[in-house]
Amino acid sequence: MLLKEIEAFLEEDVGHEDYEEIVPEAECKAEIEVKEGGVLAGLDEVKQIFNYLGVLCATEFEDGARIKEGDVILRVQGAGMKILKAERLVLNFLGRMSGIATLTDRFVREARRANARIRVAGTRKTTPGFRKYEKKAIAIGGGDPHRFGLYEAVIIKDNYIKLMGLENAIKKAKEKVSFTRKIEVEVESIEDALKAAELDVDIIMFDNMSAKDVKAGVQLLEEHGFHTRTGT
Repeated sequence: MLLKEIEAFLEEDVGHEDYEEIVPEAECKAEIEVKEGGVLAGLDEVKQIFNYLGVLCATEFEDGARIKEGDVILRVQGAGMKILKAERLVLNFLGRMSGIATLTDRFVREARRANARIRVAGTRKTTPGFRKYEKKAIAIGGGDPHRFGLYEAVIIKDNYIKLMGLENAIKKAKEKVSFTRKIEVEVESIEDALKAAELDVDIIMFDNMSAKDVKAGVQLLEEHGFHTRTGT
């Protein structure tokens, strides 16, 4: 976590509020107790925030731990005003990241009941300014963070296909993009999935298709020898 990020988060939440006028500079202790079980995430960031403010932290837990109601995941000691200054920010980090990690873990376990090879991946539909933390939470929950931005891979989405056509869009991407970058294609039919595989794309994403159609699409691709090039 970058120093400038901590400062920006505190500025957003606290601004220039002078806690010294409200809370005395008294030493105090506090603890964070779990209200609902799940997978813990965000603890590293929380410790960094408290450390930045000069608050001491002690914990027996680490990110990725399975936690239950009543667990005390962090104990802190320091100036009361500093602890209160960080309170909402650290709870937001823990709540948001642990929620994502817990839900991801649930998805992964459920999916792997059907197929042990399945990988659950995140998207770019993240909270602006918080992507790296939400992606980290996905990884902590056992998922694949997938790409962090457009710069990591080429994805040919439905609107590109409507504008250029599937075959032309893939050919253009192969002409313009370095061989070191993967090309991923969104398809909405089994026919397009097979066509994309024949054009040698790296990843096929079945978009807005039923589980039944996705299963049929994967089976068809495997029959054609494209089992290592399919994705759901």
